[in-house]
Amino acid sequence: MKLFDYIGVIHFHSSFSFDGHAPLKTILRAANKNGLDFLMLTDHDHLRAREEGWEKWHKNTLLIVGQEISPRFNHYLAFDTTSAIFYPKDAQDIPPQNYIDEVNEQGGFGLIAHPDHGGAKMFHVKHYPWNDWTVSGFRGISVWDFMTDWQSSLQGYFKGLLCFLFPAWFLKGPRPVTLSRWDKLNQTKKVVGFGELDNHASATKVLGMNFVTFSFKRAFNFITTHILTNEKLSGEALKDKNAILQAFLAGRAYFALEYFCKARGFAFFAEQGDKIYQMGDEFKLGGGAFLKVSLPAKALVRVIRDGSLTHEEKTCRLSRQISEPGIYRVEVYLKSFGKLRPWIFSNHIFVR
Repeated sequence: MKLFDYIGVIHFHSSFSFDGHAPLKTILRAANKNGLDFLMLTDHDHLRAREEGWEKWHKNTLLIVGQEISPRFNHYLAFDTTSAIFYPKDAQDIPPQNYIDEVNEQGGFGLIAHPDHGGAKMFHVKHYPWNDWTVSGFRGISVWDFMTDWQSSLQGYFKGLLCFLFPAWFLKGPRPVTLSRWDKLNQTKKVVGFGELDNHASATKVLGMNFVTFSFKRAFNFITTHILTNEKLSGEALKDKNAILQAFLAGRAYFALEYFCKARGFAFFAEQGDKIYQMGDEFKLGGGAFLKVSLPAKALVRVIRDGSLTHEEKTCRLSRQISEPGIYRVEVYLKSFGKLRPWIFSNHIFVR
């Protein structure tokens, strides 16, 4: 079955957020110029953009409106709810299970945001991690957060300036603790992984100089999420929104750093007999099952089974026989300017 690869950005803030600085018109103009097919907006604690009619196609970009539920810790991205869910941003004692349940009761779904965010003490950026792992009912988790990754390199003013000027050069990829937790979660239930941007276009003054960190025209070059749909999008906003969200929840998604090389053309699937299983699919292991990877450029491919590296190879096409059950995903690292850089991370295929 042919799948259609649509590229977008999950988790960002417009001027509808108390800490957002770019109007939606500016953001959508940047998305059109950057070739993004969809955006998943998550302003803090409300759905004003949806209420004011912004959830629709804007030229070649579909805007899907959700919200970020954001007390002091345990931030949660909610989509498809009937109404906004609000908790004070300084509230520290709210059990996150409360709003996970509320999102589900409204018929929506939720994703854990920046679970291992550490902040940047030198630049007065607070930490916003997820700290309650007793919860259940969430559908996905951010595995690679641009802001968590970028802020971890802000160590000193000179390096901070270089990080601001050349952010992609300092990105390290998903944190090992996040990847490990994601793999463990998927050994008991499907938890979709995605990349998030969490951009606010914040205005900052450092050493007397004003900076915008980052304009959306720049930020949209960094962490994206690709979603693979069964059918080509129709141009009908509600139908296309449902197609994107259903494919995402099925796990047919991968996320990437697009700065050094575009990721479209990546494919990861399993083949057994005459059947093909995509990311998010589950099948029973029989004879002659193979994992297949295709890339738009030669790179280092790492095959991960149950959280452990089982194979790595520099290639643009990989075919490897599956000899054991487990949950399989791939990580891809691209050599650019003499250094291996994190590029593409797939969701899991479940082999029983």
